[in-house]
Amino acid sequence: MEKQKFDGYADQYDEWFMKNEHVFTSELKLFKKALGDIQGKKLLSVGCGSGLFESYIDSSGIEGIEPSRDMGAIAEKRGVNIIKYGVIEDAELPENEYDIIYFNGSSSYMEDLSPVYEKSLKALKAGGRLILLDVPKESAFGFMYLLGKSLGTYDHEYLEGTMPSLPYPLALASSGVWHTTEEKIEILKKLGITDFRFYQTLVKNPMYTNEEPEEVTEGYKSGGYVAIIATKQEDGK
Repeated sequence: MEKQKFDGYADQYDEWFMKNEHVFTSELKLFKKALGDIQGKKLLSVGCGSGLFESYIDSSGIEGIEPSRDMGAIAEKRGVNIIKYGVIEDAELPENEYDIIYFNGSSSYMEDLSPVYEKSLKALKAGGRLILLDVPKESAFGFMYLLGKSLGTYDHEYLEGTMPSLPYPLALASSGVWHTTEEKIEILKKLGITDFRFYQTLVKNPMYTNEEPEEVTEGYKSGGYVAIIATKQEDGK
């Protein structure tokens, strides 16, 4: 099988969140807020990774798609039912099947979002929700990752005195594509979505986001981690 971006980084991924515990707590709050009450609902996590976030909620009703077998194996131990090892582009999803489909950070590793979101919307039940959580390209975190990717290092004079003590692993940041929030909104609008909600966290400068957990607020124009909640129309269109 072709090597995937996160193969060999499963432990490093989880370790980063555990060392940046307040960042993780802030993102987990956003994750829980965006999902809402999931009791009795059928969920699909696209790019579920190691299932770290799912391990803090009831993961029994969550199915997952994950390209990396390293990550997916851990997610399965955490209760996520992996229905496909691979990318969503190659997955056959039944229409009108899920109450919630979410991308927790995974949009940032996909080049062309339009067909992926279109497939997801078709797989949602009428009134179901497509939830996109990730680091916006335009945020301070997005700028930091893009600059590190461009320079090939975080250890550069341009970044001196500006970096958090434990930045996201450069190998993972460099493999990201990164999209703006507005870009994702426009794609969804073209796919017929008119019902949106937005939540955000990690509003502080990245140097200070791990000092204490942040609360979730409405909107998307200030956060380093943003949730877009797009609801499929009740008529299924």
